[in-house]
Amino acid sequence: MIKLVVFDLDNVIIDGEAIDEIGKLVDVQEQIAEITEKAMNGDLDFETSIKERVKLLEGASVEDIKKLSNEMKLMDGAEEAIKGLKDNGYEVAVISGSFDLIADPLKEKLNLDYLYTNKLEEKDGKLTGEVSGPLVEGSKADVLNDIIENNDISIEECIAVGDGANDISMIEIAQIGIAFNAKPAVKEVADIVLEEKNLKEVLNIITDLNSEATEEATEEATEEATEEATEEDKNPEKDSKTKSKKSKKDALPEVDFDLAPTPEGVRKQKDEREEIIAKIADEREEFNKIAKEQRKIRDELNNDLKENLKLAIELRDNRNEVNKSVEEAKKLRDNVNDELKKLEWSSGRRDRLKLENEIKKIDKIIETRVLDIKKENQLVKNANDLRKQLMDIQEDEKIKEEAQKLKKISEDHHANVVELSTQAQDYHEKMLNYFRKTDEIRTEADEAHKKFVEARKAASSKHEEFKVVLSEIHVINKELGTNKSKRRKSEKQANTKKNREEKEKAQDIFEKFKHGKKLTTEELLLLQKHDIG
Repeated sequence: MIKLVVFDLDNVIIDGEAIDEIGKLVDVQEQIAEITEKAMNGDLDFETSIKERVKLLEGASVEDIKKLSNEMKLMDGAEEAIKGLKDNGYEVAVISGSFDLIADPLKEKLNLDYLYTNKLEEKDGKLTGEVSGPLVEGSKADVLNDIIENNDISIEECIAVGDGANDISMIEIAQIGIAFNAKPAVKEVADIVLEEKNLKEVLNIITDLNSEATEEATEEATEEATEEATEEDKNPEKDSKTKSKKSKKDALPEVDFDLAPTPEGVRKQKDEREEIIAKIADEREEFNKIAKEQRKIRDELNNDLKENLKLAIELRDNRNEVNKSVEEAKKLRDNVNDELKKLEWSSGRRDRLKLENEIKKIDKIIETRVLDIKKENQLVKNANDLRKQLMDIQEDEKIKEEAQKLKKISEDHHANVVELSTQAQDYHEKMLNYFRKTDEIRTEADEAHKKFVEARKAASSKHEEFKVVLSEIHVINKELGTNKSKRRKSEKQANTKKNREEKEKAQDIFEKFKHGKKLTTEELLLLQKHDIG
């Protein structure tokens, strides 16, 4: 018996993605939509995607988001479906990675019993770009388990309805999972797939499912099939009512089955099919075991993937922070170098360099060219005059001392740049290693999921075979039950005839006794049996 129905919010209760609409308020909808698509298809883990998307919302007005909440369109049939469920005694929950500012008004409007969402952090009426809540790091399965642990509900009494990759965890553990206008990954694990975007279809399915009685366990059905068949012959009307309550999902198929012409042949057919059904049950159980193992492997790998990705992102953030420090250190170093250059020029260094360059030019001409004596003497005189001027230039000792200090500061800043750059490179290399490891784990997790789906499909196929053979056993048991009933009826008729004949004979014996005839012991016992005389 279903007690709790759990819905996702975005694209299920509301017709759209709340975060995409909020993104339009700050003109980042395209970047957000791209990240959302990756997350819904399972290409990006939800924690990373939600943090990256919310970071883009920094500065959005809280007041504008509250207005947006009132304007968001509900999915067709949402109000009717939830009202119908509530009227029929079901509890209704919404578990969503969406946000409190959008979802909170819906709790009262739709009369929801439970609402779990994430919280957009705000300051001074603006979003800070941070997000918190049970579905940032946790899964929807975790939240659903919390609900059932704190209330009088079991997981077998739950239905989960969702459309995206982050709904898979709750769809898998619920008794019935419904994929509503969903992504391919969700359809693979769901029990029921709905393509029409109208939640009244969900209401119709849930109403049908819960109005039908669960079929007896297949083992019990096999053991009691003969008794049921006999009861069906006696009470065909009762049988019709019982069948109408059986689950559509597990109802036995009709079979075109030729019975053997003799009771012995029919019993042999039963023995053969009981051997077959036992083998099929073992094969089905083996596939279910494989599916369970692969799901466990996949979930463990996904947890490892999540942890690796978290570490990679932390390293990336650390690298980016250090790179910011590198740029700041470079800026400080370059500023000091600019000051140093200005100081050196103001101390007379520019004039000294100019004179030194002129002297070098003259010396080079004298050394490399063939000159007449007059020209050469003139160049030598010019060089000596320049050297004399050079000796007369005195550097300001105070400025020189200040320049030395600036050089030391510049060298310290440069050393800091080198140290920080090395640290950033170390973070970068470690980050790349974690991202590579994440890709490897994702490949393994995808392979485990593929094997899980294959095993689950194989188990379902074996279950269908099981039902066909079980249906044949029902036909056989019904025939055996009918033969047994006919045999009992025939025996009863024979006994009735024998009893009537004995009674007539006893009447004749009594007449003999009344006329003084002596009776044998056998005749006396016959009179006693029929209470005559």
